[in-house]
Order: sequence, then structure tokens, then C-alpha cells
Amino acid sequence: MAKISFVCQACGAVHAKWSGRCDACGGWNTIVEEAAAIPAGASAKPRARGRPFALEDLKTEEGAPTRRASGIGEFDRVCGGGLVPGSALLIGGDPGVGKSTLILQALAAFARGGGSAVYISGEEAMAQVRLRAARMGLSEAPVQLGAATCVEDILATLESAPAPGVLAIDSIQTIWTSALDAAPGTIAQVRTASFDLVRYAKASGAALLLVGHVTKDGQIAGPRAVEHLVDAVLYFEGERGHHFRVLRAVKNRFGPTDEIGVFEMTGGGLAEVGNPSALFLGDRTARAPGAAVFAGLEGTRPLLMEIQALVAPAGYGSPRRAVVGWDSGRLAMILAVLDARAGLGISAHDVYLNVAGGLKIAEPAADLAAAAALISSFSGETLPPDCVFFGELSLSGDVRPAPQTELRLKEAAKLGFKRAYVPAGVKTGTGLELHPVESVAALATLAGGQGGRRKTSGKKSLPEHPGEAW
Repeated sequence: MAKISFVCQACGAVHAKWSGRCDACGGWNTIVEEAAAIPAGASAKPRARGRPFALEDLKTEEGAPTRRASGIGEFDRVCGGGLVPGSALLIGGDPGVGKSTLILQALAAFARGGGSAVYISGEEAMAQVRLRAARMGLSEAPVQLGAATCVEDILATLESAPAPGVLAIDSIQTIWTSALDAAPGTIAQVRTASFDLVRYAKASGAALLLVGHVTKDGQIAGPRAVEHLVDAVLYFEGERGHHFRVLRAVKNRFGPTDEIGVFEMTGGGLAEVGNPSALFLGDRTARAPGAAVFAGLEGTRPLLMEIQALVAPAGYGSPRRAVVGWDSGRLAMILAVLDARAGLGISAHDVYLNVAGGLKIAEPAADLAAAAALISSFSGETLPPDCVFFGELSLSGDVRPAPQTELRLKEAAKLGFKRAYVPAGVKTGTGLELHPVESVAALATLAGGQGGRRKTSGKKSLPEHPGEAW
């Protein structure tokens, strides 16, 4: 006896009948008919009596979980120091960003270090995987390779040999189980296959790496239940026009969240970037208004990045807003604060904001750097190249403190910066000249933006000495 249900492939909501639009998530043409096999008369069968189990207190004598280093420092950093035996990681990213390349390199490095690694490909043939390994110089790595999509076949193969140290499935959307009549990639198939693989990893002690597709919104495709099943969720990000990639942790039961690892895409695969601040800043010899360096923090790693702004006269009735790498709603709030608290009148102009290098910033401490870049472009004044900014702006125009100020300033001093414009109350002995900024009005006065846009015939630079305006 089979029960027919209609399941949304975007959010997993179950409907009694088919509809063109999902009432839960609002997606169109996402509802698919699925048949879940259930035993006849299951609804009338009484439940078996459960067995009691012992309850214990919170005291423990167990230490930190042992970890297996993959051999790639940036990957281990995001995982929290290495792979935990029996853990499950879900890695998502846009098509072509390099997920399979990263997994193959991690398995090859782990296998070369003496561990056993198994790579199961559900999307590519074994010949294609071998060609990629040859291009990256990994052909001699003792990685066991297989191509299969049926989860029963995969588990039977794994259980017939000693459990590997690391197991990679590329990708989970292609794996299906014969216990369900639904098509591969549907909600039920992905959920069931993921549960079977995670259960095997927990029982055998193998570290499981699952590769997942993402939707057009950047979220991992499939039900949210998959993200709840795994121990860590990692996103591999990168723009096609840039040569670097960022591995970001958004969930990690064995390490910090919001940690990042930076890689550079080369002809031989992904190369680790030891100093990402220098990579993202690049060559800053050009002196032009509208560029400010933000001393940010990604997880436990301080990171310097350049925020670029361009304020131009509006060519049409409605001013244009274009943002790359930052929240557009946050930009609208900063513009409103600059107009209301500093009297600049920027909102009537076209505003373009870009984070150099293709990074994406979600930290509120970038408000002060973005405001400085906007004021610099609006006034035509160039910011000194040896200063950094960080601080959060409130709606009242005040500059609020940011966490981990010492880490930010140490990173700026290491890269040769001399001055830092910070919230009031920051005191640390890092060797930088600290210039507290109490409000956005004070920032506008320092940048020469008070009273509206300046009429300048050419580029002008702000004073280089701390005793002057900057």
C-alpha cells in the first residue's frame, strides 16, 4: 500500500494535493508527487513499548575529540582543526566554483599522509575524475575511487572492507535509495540517502564529506533536515571573475562558526593563501577619492579589505543604488544617517559601493569604513593610504564599539598601516596612532564633507599629519 503525497522540493512542505505555488515558501512549480511506501494497516497498528534508558548528569571526563588533519591548512582551519572521526560535513557552492577540486585535494593530502580515503562520484565518470587528478598532479595519491549513485550499493561496498578515514560523496543530490519510488534528487531521496550515510559514518568512525548543490539564492538545495543531520555546513564561495575562493563555515558542532579559509584558483588546483589581507588589498598605489580600508574580522581571523564608493550626480529622476559585497539595506541606512545626522545630502545622488576582491561583508563594524568611503567620494577628498577604519553606526549617528579590536589593529600594524579611526574608548598598545571618532558628524567634518559637495577642479589629498584634519 502506497501513500501519495505532494512535497515542495524547495522547502519540504507536504500538501494534500498538487498546486502551482507552495503556500509555505511561495515557490512556483516546486511541488512534486511522491509515493512513500508504508505497510498496510500501519495507522491501526499499536506502537511497541519502549525500553527505558539511564539518565546521566553533565559531568564528563572525556577530552576534546581527536581530529584527523587533512593536510590542507585552510580546510582544517574552517573545520575547527581537522576532521572529527564519525562526523558529517556538508559542503555547498555554486556550479564550477571548485567544490570537487577542493574535496579531491583534501582526500589526496589525507591519503598521502598515511590515511585511507574513498571518493564516490555520482556526477562524473571515473575517467573524468582521473583526468582532473592528473591536471592537479594527484594521480599518484592512494585515493580509492568509485562511481555509484545507489546508496545500498555504496554501503555494501564500504562495509565489505575496513572503514576509511575519510569518505566523500559528490554529490548528495545524485544519490538515491531503492526503498523509495521517488526520483533521485527529490526531498525524500536526499533526506533518506543522507540519513543512511550519516548513520554509517557514526557507526564506523569515518569522517563523511557530502557535496551539495545550491539554489539561485545561494542556499544548499534540498530539505533543511539534511543540514540538521550533519555536524558542519560549509559554503565554498567565489566570483567567476576573481581567482580566489572562500570556504566559510556557517555551522560547526566541533569548532567556531563564521570561520573562513582562503584559496587561490590556479592551473594546478586550489592553492592556500597564507595572508589573505595582502591579497584582498592588492596594489593600492593609486590615490583616488572613495576608497577606505576596513579592518574586519571573519571568525577568528582578522582581515583587511578595501571598500570602494562612488557618488555621482543622478542622471534620472530616481537615484541609482548598486552594491556588490555588502547589504543594500545597510547602505540605505548609512545614507540616511549621513543625511540626517551630518547634513550631507548624499541620498539625492547615484551611489555605487563595492568590496574589492569580490568579498562579502556581513559585519556591522564595516559601517564606519563605508561611511568614510562615501564621504570621501562625495567631497572629492582622498583618504590617507596608511589608515584603517572600523566601527558600527547607530541611527542616532553615534559610532558604537566593535569586538576584538586588538586583533584588528595588530593585523593593520603588521601590514604597515600607521593610523586607525576607531570608536571612542579604544585603547591598545599596538603601535598605531588611534583617532577616536564619536559620531558620523565628526567623521564628515574630518573628511571635509560638512556643508555639501565640494567644488574641486582636480584631485585633492587629505593632510598626511595627525595634527591636521586627518
